Formats: sequence, structure tokens, C-alpha cells
Amino acid sequence: MARDPALAATRAELDALLVDARTSGRRVVLVPTMGALHAGHARLIRTAREIAGDGPVAVSIFVNPLQFGPTEDLDRYPRPLEADLAVCAAESVDVVFVPGVAEVYPDGGPQVTVEPGPLATTLEGRTRPGHFRGVLTVVAKLFGLVRPDVAVFGQKDYQQLALILRMVADLCLGVEIVGAETVREPDGLALSSRNRYLDTRQRQEAAVLNRALRAAQDAAGAGAPAAHSAAQRELDKESGVDIDYLVVRAADLGELPADVPPGTEGRVLVAAKVGTTRLIDNLPLTFEGVQTSSTTERGQ
Repeated sequence: MARDPALAATRAELDALLVDARTSGRRVVLVPTMGALHAGHARLIRTAREIAGDGPVAVSIFVNPLQFGPTEDLDRYPRPLEADLAVCAAESVDVVFVPGVAEVYPDGGPQVTVEPGPLATTLEGRTRPGHFRGVLTVVAKLFGLVRPDVAVFGQKDYQQLALILRMVADLCLGVEIVGAETVREPDGLALSSRNRYLDTRQRQEAAVLNRALRAAQDAAGAGAPAAHSAAQRELDKESGVDIDYLVVRAADLGELPADVPPGTEGRVLVAAKVGTTRLIDNLPLTFEGVQTSSTTERGQ
């Protein structure tokens, strides 16, 4: 049964709403978002509810200016707050934290930020320099403000998830990170707020991304190069999709060794433009053969 969540716009209001859970030892579970919530976010919230038990589920809604590049239009980012609150109510969220920029960055741009390391310079970081510094900085701040026991993120932004896991481990932040599976359309396309920008023809073309990832999964038993080649063959069938990168990596997004032991877990990731809309997706792989070639990347 839907119920309205409690709203907090300031640090003091947030503390007041969570103090009972903290003092009683109940788990606080956080779902950080930038709003424009859809069914994928709803799945994250349901995962958080399962983890929280009788503890509170908190959702943060904050469009973080620090992760937008100079050519990215921060002002155009959708902010449908009423619709977002309706999603939170339908999923029985306890607390929604909706801070303004001045609340998160009271002194303006922070002088101290989180350096994301070398992984942030590849894949999404190659096309969006500085993006992950902004992401990790705001996530660290949200962890400090909410002080959750657990935080839930989606696997669709897998590089982001990998970097958050690394940050939490390297900085000993003491927050358990849960990566929830990607929610998909019936044809396999990953749910994204960007899908709304696809016209009918582009929507059909975009479905090749999931077909390519599935092909990689099917071929992974023969090794990483076979997985990459299978995905590439599928992508080559659709001329309307402009591939930015297609890579096969280890599960932590590190490079795969020359010989991959059977049972090794990995990841296949793709980014592409369909029309003017840039889409990303990924799926897990399990390698059962050895790697016989280094051809596991197109773009980086």
C-alpha cells in the first residue's frame, strides 16, 4: 500500500528522520539517484527494502553538477520531482532526501574531491573526463550525510559500480555496496531515461546492443576473444548504431590475463550512439576456455 515518504531537504532534517534507526541499531539502506525515476529505480528500491528489514529505506534525489562536463547541459536534465515522489510512495520509501546544491556543497565547489584512479580514464571516462571524480565525490558525501549501512546501485552503470566498490574498499568507508541487476524492456534493451529520445526506428535498432551482449555470453565458454568476436558480429548487422566501444574485461574491469582459467568471471560492456542518443549496457560472462588472442576490445 502506497504511503508518502518523509521529506528532508537539509542535513538537520535528514538526521532527525534517521536518528531513531541509528540509535536502535536498525539498518539504514540508501538508494542514491539523480531523479527521473523509472522501473529500474523501483527495482533498486525493492532490493533495498528486502535488505533493510524493519530499518528505513532512504532515496536521495540530487542532480550533481560536479559530474557534468562543460559540453553537457546540466540545466536540461529532467527533474520531475512530483513523479519521483509518487514512485517512492508506491515503493514505501521511508525517507527521501532532496537537498539543494548549496546543502551538498555549502562552500561552492569542493576543494577536496575523490580521485577515482586509472579505471576512470577508460570507457565512459574517456568520453567524459572528470565525470567519475564528480560521481565518487558526491557518493562519498551522501555516505557521510546519510551514514547508511548498505547502498544499492544498478549494474547498468557498471563502471560506476566498480569504481564505487573500489572507493569504499580503498577508503575504508564501511558501507556495504549491492549491485542490482539491470531492468530491461521486453526486447532486452536496458531501461534508461535516455530511451525516451529514441524514435520508433531507432528503438528497433537499439535492441541490437542486448543481442550482441547475449551473443558474447553464449560464446564465452570458448574464451574472451570468442565472446568479443560474437558480439562484434552481431553489432555489424545493424548499420544504424555507431559503436563507441565494445570491450571484454575482468569482473573488476581490469585487464584479463593471457590465459583465463576456467570459471573466471568477466564482463562485456558496450556503448553506442543511436541517432543522437548515447546508450550503454553490459552483461556478466563466465569463461570456460583459455584466451588465445588479445582481441577483446574495440575502443576503450
